[in-house]
Amino acid sequence: MLPFHCIHYAQLSAMEQRCRRNGVSVEGATHKQVVDLIKSGGDCLTLTVISVTQQEADRLEPQEDQTGYSYIDYSDKRSLPISIPDYSIVNRNGERYIVFNIHMAGRQLCSRRYREFANLHSALRKEFSGFNFPKLPGKWLFQLSEQQLDTRRRGLEQYLEKVCAVRVIAESDSVQDFLTDTEDDISASPVDIKVMLPDHEVTSVSVKKSSNAQVVWEILVQRANLTAYTQQYFYLFEIVEYNFERKLQPHEIPHQLYVQNYSTASSTCLCVRRWLFSVSKELTLPDGEQAARFIFYQAVDEVNRGNIRAEGRLYELKALQDAKKANDYLALARTLPGYGDVVFPHCSCDSRKEGHVVPAVGMKSFRLHACREDGSLEAQMVELTWDSITSSESDEESMSFCFQYNRPDKPPRWVKVYTPYHAFLADCFDRIMEERKWEDSGD
Repeated sequence: MLPFHCIHYAQLSAMEQRCRRNGVSVEGATHKQVVDLIKSGGDCLTLTVISVTQQEADRLEPQEDQTGYSYIDYSDKRSLPISIPDYSIVNRNGERYIVFNIHMAGRQLCSRRYREFANLHSALRKEFSGFNFPKLPGKWLFQLSEQQLDTRRRGLEQYLEKVCAVRVIAESDSVQDFLTDTEDDISASPVDIKVMLPDHEVTSVSVKKSSNAQVVWEILVQRANLTAYTQQYFYLFEIVEYNFERKLQPHEIPHQLYVQNYSTASSTCLCVRRWLFSVSKELTLPDGEQAARFIFYQAVDEVNRGNIRAEGRLYELKALQDAKKANDYLALARTLPGYGDVVFPHCSCDSRKEGHVVPAVGMKSFRLHACREDGSLEAQMVELTWDSITSSESDEESMSFCFQYNRPDKPPRWVKVYTPYHAFLADCFDRIMEERKWEDSGD
């Protein structure tokens, strides 16, 4: 035993050294467990080893100081909802060719020619030489029929599904660049974007990928036949968290948000929401007006979320929750706390050492409701009237919204609310000030 231990055992690789001792597997065992097992055998030790090549040993147990063979883990897999539902014919600069439209969770990412798939395949085979890549549909010298094009489309889709299922390959620069639009693609290729209306109907608009929110909104106005009132009192929002949406800035690119948020449970991350705080202005809407109908549906949502606090009137509201009874439903909802307000997700605030706050913006006041770090509401709430707030600003660098307010018999105080939605909170403040001017002037 000693001669073997001193000479031969020392020459075994790390993987060979730890297979079986005395017929018991020691894979994953601690050093003490192995020693105890050896002792239990008395003066006899049976050591079972399985010889492996150096490359296989490095793959199973890579060394930090390796300079040659590098191990890449292809076993980390995931399922991505990537697909190629159709193809398009492009006429550009005197050239006519086919592009295959690549979607992620039903949202179009980009369009690629067959030769771009072939280039990707070639680049990946060089970068990941140890991976057994699926076969790419073959090249065809002559013009393809519709049936042949559809066969190629299915083959390319299956290829992407298998390649993108391997995390290390899907996250490589080659694949990410392939799935990202170039400047030429952005300017040339129109895409369909789905937008959810307040009544939960989904409509699609065809826009350029580079179109900003204002352009998309104007196209949606035409596509969905939105009335003048709806145009004035509603706008595009992004669904960013459960039960929360933020208004888009006019310069933002909706398509970028659309493809980045493919993991959202709904069919789209874009929606139309109310952009009006004034209840008095809401009451001037004509009967049967589209905007009034949309306000009803959003009010139902806000009651269900708890942002409009029913406080014992929930049964009455449920009984009126029908489009034919919209006027009665809204008449009751308007009397309840929280109606017409925008309630933000809980966040930290410099005026509160422990816990978070839930900011809420309404026509009557701005509220900071104390809560725990998990969002559970507490009893304390600070409510500030708009006349007491003297200044406010959004701070991109600190990701915060800052405001100053007057205090009786004390100097004014600055407060910072640390929220990723600081720009939207600033928009809400500006909108409130604008609507207060409407009421003062009688507009």
